[in-house]
Amino acid sequence: MDNVFLIRLVQFILSISILVLLHEGGHFFFSKLFGVKVDKFFIFFDLGIGKWSGKLFSWKPKKSDTEYGIGWLPLGGYCKIAGMIDESMDTEQMKQPPQPWEFRTKPAWQRLLIMIGGVLVNFLLALFIYSMVLYYWGDSYIQTKDMTMGMKFNTEAKSLGFKDGDILLGTEKKAFTSFSTDLYRGISEAHRVDVIRDGKQMAITLPGDLNLLDMIKKQPPFVTPLVPAEIDSVMPGSPASKIGMAKGDKILAINGKAVDSWNEFTQEISRINDVVTAKATKADSIKGRTVSIIFQHKGNEAVDTVKTMLNEELRLGVVQTSIWTYYEPTEIKYGFFESFPAGIKYGVGVLRGYVDDLKYVFTSDGAKSLGGFGAIGSLFPATWDWMMFWRMTAFLSIILAFMNILPIPALDGGHVLFLLFEMITGRKPSEKFLIIAEYIGISILILLMVVANLNDILRWLGYM
Repeated sequence: MDNVFLIRLVQFILSISILVLLHEGGHFFFSKLFGVKVDKFFIFFDLGIGKWSGKLFSWKPKKSDTEYGIGWLPLGGYCKIAGMIDESMDTEQMKQPPQPWEFRTKPAWQRLLIMIGGVLVNFLLALFIYSMVLYYWGDSYIQTKDMTMGMKFNTEAKSLGFKDGDILLGTEKKAFTSFSTDLYRGISEAHRVDVIRDGKQMAITLPGDLNLLDMIKKQPPFVTPLVPAEIDSVMPGSPASKIGMAKGDKILAINGKAVDSWNEFTQEISRINDVVTAKATKADSIKGRTVSIIFQHKGNEAVDTVKTMLNEELRLGVVQTSIWTYYEPTEIKYGFFESFPAGIKYGVGVLRGYVDDLKYVFTSDGAKSLGGFGAIGSLFPATWDWMMFWRMTAFLSIILAFMNILPIPALDGGHVLFLLFEMITGRKPSEKFLIIAEYIGISILILLMVVANLNDILRWLGYM
């Protein structure tokens, strides 16, 4: 098994396990607080197959009503609360006379707290993780105003008035800090973007409604930092090593196309990939992988023009320099108590950006961008990095909290919606209605899960 895949898989499972445990723990805490019986508390689903119960492990302490366990299907988990219509669809229990220790006999405000317990824990967990990440590691980023080599822009950006080498400063709403999705979002909503061009500050007028998804997904993207095509290191035995490339050398052209940054180099490799993919025979493929490269040796004017063949992954075998090679980062350290307001501000900003971007889900490109477990797992780093692991876990915790509070039957938000209706009108929805709503909600969730994971498969097969 590929090491990168295994590392990402372990991080994904560990992260999801933590989030599911604490989410269901929120429901469990409020249930116990109000004297509601919890029949089962499981991480992952114990979907039975034939005579097999689907349980990898289960345990029921003495004098306890709750069975604790781990199921085999890592799609979440559940806290089976007595007297409640949930994903377990235990309608037989609901046919029995109501008991004082059941969910359905408790006041509406207690049932509401039980239902929002999981979401509340996930949101508070995300804020706590962000705070602790800032406390332990601090924050490190390169300010866009310090990127003195400027940016590279695609054709669409240039048609709006941007020019290669522009240094992005901010919009009419706020100044940019680091190069991130927030910068893209700011440009997409801006009517004015301030830049430095040729040493002078100027403003570029924009429509204020650019499509964020298009800006990010297009190749090349709307804007990226300009990074010179200088080699950081060369992999032993690679095509680059065989033609004499070394650390500090600069690539000047590939296949006759001038290159002044890694941005152009990546675009040319992408074009070669399209050509090679279309080749019918192995000989044609080898011909397509053969490239002419002009590069300059570090510290002198000597220039080599050579032909070499890229490897099967279309790699030259060099490690590219990055913006961190050329700029001093801004370092911010937080004391223990300082980290909490900073973490809360950061977490709220992440949630706001996520909610703002949801509008793109309802477009055709947005639907294609939906990702399942493979897409989520690929967000984790290829090497074990605790800081990135905890940042990703916090991000997923915020997503889990927000998605669960959506007013869809079968989700916590669906139950909350019906409880609010009951509290406002004084009328409780019938059990028959709740069962039908639960079936509809589960069907919607299964459909979304199928679409998201099918997108992963199509992307893996190269059809998307």
